[in-house]
Amino acid sequence: MGKTVIEKIISSHSPQDARAGEIVWMEIDVRSARDFAGANVVKNYEREYDGQPVADAKKTFFTFDLVAPAKTIKYAINQQICRNFALKHGIKVYDVDMGIGSHVLMEEGLARPGATVVGTDSHMNIVSAVGAFGQGMGDVDVAFIFKTGKTWFEVPHTIKVKIKGKLPPHTSAKDLTLKIIKELGTTTALGKAIEFYGEAVESLPLHGRITILSMVTEMSGIAGFIPFGEEARKEVRAWAGDFEEVKADPDAEYEKEVEIDISELEPLLAAPSHPKNVHPVKEYQGQKIDSGFIGSCTNGREEDIIAAWKILKGKKVAPGVRLIIVPATKRVYGNLLKKGILQDLFDAGAIILNASCGGCAEGHAGLTGEGEVQISTGNRNFAGKQGKGLTFLASPQSVAASVLTGKITSPEEFLD
Repeated sequence: MGKTVIEKIISSHSPQDARAGEIVWMEIDVRSARDFAGANVVKNYEREYDGQPVADAKKTFFTFDLVAPAKTIKYAINQQICRNFALKHGIKVYDVDMGIGSHVLMEEGLARPGATVVGTDSHMNIVSAVGAFGQGMGDVDVAFIFKTGKTWFEVPHTIKVKIKGKLPPHTSAKDLTLKIIKELGTTTALGKAIEFYGEAVESLPLHGRITILSMVTEMSGIAGFIPFGEEARKEVRAWAGDFEEVKADPDAEYEKEVEIDISELEPLLAAPSHPKNVHPVKEYQGQKIDSGFIGSCTNGREEDIIAAWKILKGKKVAPGVRLIIVPATKRVYGNLLKKGILQDLFDAGAIILNASCGGCAEGHAGLTGEGEVQISTGNRNFAGKQGKGLTFLASPQSVAASVLTGKITSPEEFLD
C-alpha cells in the first residue's frame, strides 16, 4: 500500500515506517519559538535541562512577530529572555524587524520541501505551502525538542479534497479558502491531514497556496498539501534552492474523499464569530464598518497588498473609517516600498505598520473597540480575537472595496 504525503515526510524523519494512526518518534529539522511562549520555552528548558546545550543550534531559532516591537514591559522582558538564551546557546534570532516567523522561515529556505518544522505558533502548518510539514506545539514540547531534536507524534489520517472547476473572475484564493471551510466545517478534517487537488489549487502561485494552507487550522486539520504547479515551483526554488517534491503514491489510502465544486464561486466572507460562518459578500452588502485590516500570515504577502492597492490607488478611504495594512515580512515591506505602492496606499489614507502579525491577535496595534465592526483578511474572527468589536473575514479585494465605501462592499464594483 502506498503512502500519503504526510506519511512520506514523517517516515523520512523516523526510524519507523510511519503509517496513519501510529505513534512514532521523528526528527525535527527546524525548531523555533516566537515571542509568544518563547520565554516559557526558555524557562522550561532551563528548569529541566539546567543549562545543557541544545541539540543543534543551527536548526534552532527564535522569531519575534506577535508583539513586535514590544509594546509592554512584560513582552520586552520576555523577548530579552529569549535573546539572552539565544546568545548563550548560539541560536539565531529573527528579531522584531523581520516579520511573521513562519513566513521568514520559508523565505530563508529553512522551511523547505520535505522538512519537518515546529514552533509555538498555532499556524505553523502554513509551511506546507512550500511542501514542509509544520506543527504548532506547546512550550513544554518545544523545550524538549530544543534539547533532543525530536518529538513523538501520532501520524494523522489523510482526507483527499478535489476542487472541481476554475476560479471565476473577481474571486481570489481567500474566497476559495472560505468556500472550502464552509464545505468542510470543523469536523470533516478534525485531526487529519488534507491533500488538495484540482487545477484551481495546483495552478495557484505561492501567495495563494499560503492563504489556503494557513487556514487548515481553521478547518481543524493538522496540515494541508497541494502539488506544485510550475509558478509555485519556481517561487519555492527561489527561496529554498533545488528540491525534490514529496508526492502521494497513486495507491495511497485516504480516510475520505471530498469534491468541492467552485464553478459558481463568488466573493465570500466569514461573518462573526467563526471562520466557518461563510456567506456571499452580497448578503452583507451595506453593513457599516469602522475599520479594515489587510495583513496576517494568511494575506500579508506582497501580492495580497498589491491586489488591494489596485482598488485603492487614486481613491480615498471613507471618512471615519480606518485602514491598517501590515506586510507579512521585512522583505515584503521593502519590495512594496521600492515599487512606490506604500506611497499610494498612504495617500489613500491607509495606516501602514511594520512587518508583524499586526492586529490579527491581541498583541499589536489595530484592535477594535466595543461595538465597532471590522473587515479583516485575518484567519480567525472569534469574539475578542481582534478586539471587543465584530470581525468579518474576507479577501484583500473585499476589504479594499469596503473601506472605500464605509460599508461591506463586493470588490466586483471596483474590478474590471
